[in-house]
Amino acid sequence: MRIFHVATRADWEAARARGAYTTSTRGVSLAEQGYIHASRADQWEGVRAAYYADVEEPLVLLEIDTDLLDVPVLVEAPAPGAAETFPHVYGAIPPAAVVAVREL
Repeated sequence: MRIFHVATRADWEAARARGAYTTSTRGVSLAEQGYIHASRADQWEGVRAAYYADVEEPLVLLEIDTDLLDVPVLVEAPAPGAAETFPHVYGAIPPAAVVAVREL
C-alpha cells in the first residue's frame, strides 16, 4: 500500500542523514505522539491545506511503500467519533521506504 506524508524539506533532509524519519506532524515528534500521521492519496491535499497552509519553508510530499516498513501501520480515526480514518505509522520510517519525494 502507498501512503503519503507532508513534511518540511528540512525534516526530510535531516531524516535522510540520520537514517530515520521521526516527525509525526508539524512540530510534533514520533516520541511525543506515538505514531507518524499519514494520508491516503485522496487525503494529503486536505491535510496540507488544514495544517500547513501558513508554512513558509519548503514542503515535500513523501510517498511511502508500507511493504518496506518494519513497523505497524494502522488505519484509525484521528479522534474518537471522527468519521474519516487515516493511516498511522507506529515507528520510525526508514528513508528506503520512501519511494518518491515531490516538492510542494
